Amino acid sequence: MSVTSLHPTSLAAPVETAVRGQHKGQQTKAAIIDAALGLATQIGLEGLSIGAVAEVTRMSKSGVFAHFGSREELQISVVREYYRRFEDEVFRPALAEPRGLPRVRALFANWMKRVAVELQSGCIFISGAVEFDDRSGPVRDALASSVQAWMSALNRAVQMACEAGHLRADAQAQQIAFEIHAIILALHYEARFLKTPGSMARAERAFEGILARYGSPASRKR
Repeated sequence: MSVTSLHPTSLAAPVETAVRGQHKGQQTKAAIIDAALGLATQIGLEGLSIGAVAEVTRMSKSGVFAHFGSREELQISVVREYYRRFEDEVFRPALAEPRGLPRVRALFANWMKRVAVELQSGCIFISGAVEFDDRSGPVRDALASSVQAWMSALNRAVQMACEAGHLRADAQAQQIAFEIHAIILALHYEARFLKTPGSMARAERAFEGILARYGSPASRKR
């Protein structure tokens, strides 16, 4: 019997079964990445292994391996998922704000909200930089490209604030973005590592100091 002679309904069941299987496979992979991300915030990307993730998810090693194929691929998937969440929580909500200083303020405020959580759980970008700063390879590349993408977005937001007249026209957007990033790095060190009281408030004041230092005469009058 040829395929064309079959009734359409005779082909529907295998197709639906395949789609359901694909969907379930995607759900399982997403659950593994979520568990691996939670583990990585505690033990670092370097501590991730197929075996460790299998133990946390209560799956077999072969089951985890079937979704990723290697420890390196698992690590890269975790980096990409971390960046996706970072983008959803920090960058995308800020786009609802007008271009210029309102958007820069929203980016920093959203970033601080995330930091408040990560002071307890850890930051993949920071711990990963320590683990892979002097190493080459796809995992380091994935980390670096994620951080560079975020810094480029911050840089663009600052540049728009300069163009809108909210910051001085002669101010260098890259320098301002660098200083804002430096606040976050110092905050992680002071609050998470040294447990210094009042670190969050000092970070807020440092940010306001940057805006005041680079603010345009018109913005200072406002």
